[in-house]
Amino acid sequence: MTTLGCLTLENFQLQCGAVLREAQLVYQTYGELKSDRSNVILYPTSYAAQHSDIDWLIRPDSILDPTRWFIIIPNMFGNGLSSSPSNCKDCEPGEGFWFSHVDNVRAQEQLLREVFGIERLALIYGWSMGAQQAYHWGALRSDRVARIAALCGTARTTDHNRIFLLSLRTALTADPAWNGKRFEAVPERGFKAFARIYASWAASQAFYRQGIYYQLSYTSLEDYLLRGWELNYKKRDPHNLLAMIDTWLHCDISDNSTYKDDYIGALAAISANTLVMPATTDLYFPPEDCAAEAALIPRAKYLPIPSIWGHRAGNPYQNPEDEAFIRTAIRELLETRD
Repeated sequence: MTTLGCLTLENFQLQCGAVLREAQLVYQTYGELKSDRSNVILYPTSYAAQHSDIDWLIRPDSILDPTRWFIIIPNMFGNGLSSSPSNCKDCEPGEGFWFSHVDNVRAQEQLLREVFGIERLALIYGWSMGAQQAYHWGALRSDRVARIAALCGTARTTDHNRIFLLSLRTALTADPAWNGKRFEAVPERGFKAFARIYASWAASQAFYRQGIYYQLSYTSLEDYLLRGWELNYKKRDPHNLLAMIDTWLHCDISDNSTYKDDYIGALAAISANTLVMPATTDLYFPPEDCAAEAALIPRAKYLPIPSIWGHRAGNPYQNPEDEAFIRTAIRELLETRD
């Protein structure tokens, strides 16, 4: 059973100081909630993704089983469904305006409490920017999270990762359609550059060396870059893409009034059973960065995904081998005592 819903959050103040008069949090649920509300999995969205892009793994034979678990996908602010520059007048992009993961966690907590009466999560499962939100949940609401699965993501954006994000922003806004504040037309050249930068980081050198894209029914490297990347990003409003980059740039588990820049203290405060799963060839979130964070989380298990798919190993909708590896790890995690 699936249900699409939307929660309106009146006068919702963002961490940046802006106030959304009617913030919208769009969500999708899968499965049935037990009467004792003990079977809840929260699955936040990743960069540029909406719930329909990432729910492929919610199947009895895949990673998250909806016959056992009640799974909620809340759409991240800025992704085009929840409040975003494309659908909210209060979300006009500009200097000093940004969404944070603190904002996402606060809105998601209100959704759980007000709509479903849920006080505790059996698991928060997140890939990439979803993993960032999972870490924020673990630190900011440690008493409400039993388990965390953080795939291919870190709790704080590193300087190296920041350069990648700034290259995406620069490529998109270098298009002549950008007037310094908004796009006056579709940034065709910007999308082309943006997609090629993204593709170069998303998979490993070995992925390209072995020509895996031919196995995915692409006829050439250029065909893969166009149909596999550029056309997908052109489905998104470019202002939303910039908004989500800004969220990613601001990702820091300790940048809030609770931890006041104490990054080590924020990680140490995560009390959930935490599965840290980078990909061995991820260029966005290298395994060394993820291992360093896992060492600071008291109940963390570090389990890298052995894959040449790079960052995409954490969302293996075209890759049954990595899907099976993740499925086994998540089912073992869900069997652990909280």
